[in-house]
Amino acid sequence: MTAPAISVQADMPARSTVGGYRPWVGRTPKGGRLRLVQGPIDLILDLKGPADAVRAAEARAAGAFEGLLERLVAELPVLREPAGKGASPQGRVARAMASAVAPFQPDFITPMAAVAGAVADHILAAITAEGALESAAVNNGGDIALWLTGAARYRIGIADGRPGTAPLALIGIGAGDGIGGIATSGWRGRSHSLGIAEAVTVLAHNAAAADAAATMIANAVDLPGHPGVSRRPARDLAPDSDLGTRLVTVDVGPLTLGDRARALDAGARYATEVIGRGLARAVFLSLQGEVRSVGADLPAIREEKR
Repeated sequence: MTAPAISVQADMPARSTVGGYRPWVGRTPKGGRLRLVQGPIDLILDLKGPADAVRAAEARAAGAFEGLLERLVAELPVLREPAGKGASPQGRVARAMASAVAPFQPDFITPMAAVAGAVADHILAAITAEGALESAAVNNGGDIALWLTGAARYRIGIADGRPGTAPLALIGIGAGDGIGGIATSGWRGRSHSLGIAEAVTVLAHNAAAADAAATMIANAVDLPGHPGVSRRPARDLAPDSDLGTRLVTVDVGPLTLGDRARALDAGARYATEVIGRGLARAVFLSLQGEVRSVGADLPAIREEKR
């Protein structure tokens, strides 16, 4: 039986409205990939396989998306608490967020550090439930949940986080590499950072784990007290921030070669620890045009020609 094509529409049912945001289902202008949007969630699906399998997977993705933001909003008070404190989350995605950040205790981190990755993982699980696809990627604003089979490969660009700059390298990932998630964090990103890295990209076993690790490693790329770094309390910028009054980076002036080296050394040491604990497979750290890689010498994860 031919799988029905997913209905592409301006909005999903009004009962799904939350915080003034209505879910939206559409296609990307280039490539016609399925896009699911509601509030801060913006998912683009890249699916490969038989046409019927792709259509069925898209329908499952849309079903899993329905009500997702509502369930997360209902648990926001818990999800904004530091890991290990307060009540335990109840929803599937909320529990995945808490699980991803738990290994970083007792350092400060909240489940919100893994929200984008956990949402991508959730949609990917629905997509791949029947296993008929060759590959699937769910991109949630740059945090990616990935599923590969056979000879399928996925390429990601490693950028330095500065606007208008081209990727510094292309990394090829294969089905046997154990990489199911890719996430990037840094002070220029869509979330606030305690550190000064422009971009820290993490490859891990799933997107929630990569998201949490990227957040913490980006925080570690830092020069505490440096006069060239401007910071403000997080809640001055976002009143409901889970970071509270902690100082987040809002600008980084030109740094000397020695300063960049010290900050990247600190991040690389922490990344080495994270990889050693099995919380990530590879990490790429960028600061003002300089890039460090940790764990990137895995045999099957290699830089490819552009």
